[in-house]
Amino acid sequence: MLDVVVHVIVVGCGRVGSGLAKALTAEGHTVAIIDRSPRAFRRLPQDWQGERVVGSGFDRDDLERAGAIGADALAAVTSGDNTNILTVRIARENYGIPRVVARIYDPRRAEIYQRLGIPTVATVTWTIDQVRRRLLDVPAPNWSDPTGTLVLVDRLLPERWAGRRLAEIEDAGQIVLVAVTRSGEPRLDARELVGQEGDVLHLAMTKDALARLERQQSDDPSAGLAQEKERNSKGPAT
Repeated sequence: MLDVVVHVIVVGCGRVGSGLAKALTAEGHTVAIIDRSPRAFRRLPQDWQGERVVGSGFDRDDLERAGAIGADALAAVTSGDNTNILTVRIARENYGIPRVVARIYDPRRAEIYQRLGIPTVATVTWTIDQVRRRLLDVPAPNWSDPTGTLVLVDRLLPERWAGRRLAEIEDAGQIVLVAVTRSGEPRLDARELVGQEGDVLHLAMTKDALARLERQQSDDPSAGLAQEKERNSKGPAT
């Protein structure tokens, strides 16, 4: 969460773009929204205080009318993948806007752009993944690095781990305990604590470790971190 007021450009005034623009202005940030169709701005409240620009996200004149020179962030969320990618590249390479993100419908292209260092949100992949996780009640990452190798997840402390040192749940190179929420209070001294029922663990782990946890929980709803730790402590099967 940014604690200072920033200027954000939103390209695309559909449901996502208009919702994002309203949320950002409600937080006190300044926002300019660009869309080719003047009718799209009807999604914004009549008293919305931001800037409306009829135009294109990859037209430099339109971007500059929206405040691209000196802008702090830009989100390209139109319905076109090519438009969104081109927009964020111009924003970053020509105007030096430090924080950019592109909405992408094609998950294969989204992965490629992530590897090139262009932050993307893959709409189809995200939706499928969220639905699947809710159906199977498996842990959903709160964050993933651009390569998908490292994830952050929240997990309820396994019952069998109550009374044991939380530091023991770590697995070198696979799972690191970042923090714990206990009785609604987040704590950063998690590694010094003994587990209590109801603890929520905030963990950094590799994609492979998370995949094993998901498989274990799909096969056995009571399975999870304890089994993963015990499996690793025994080493590879022979």
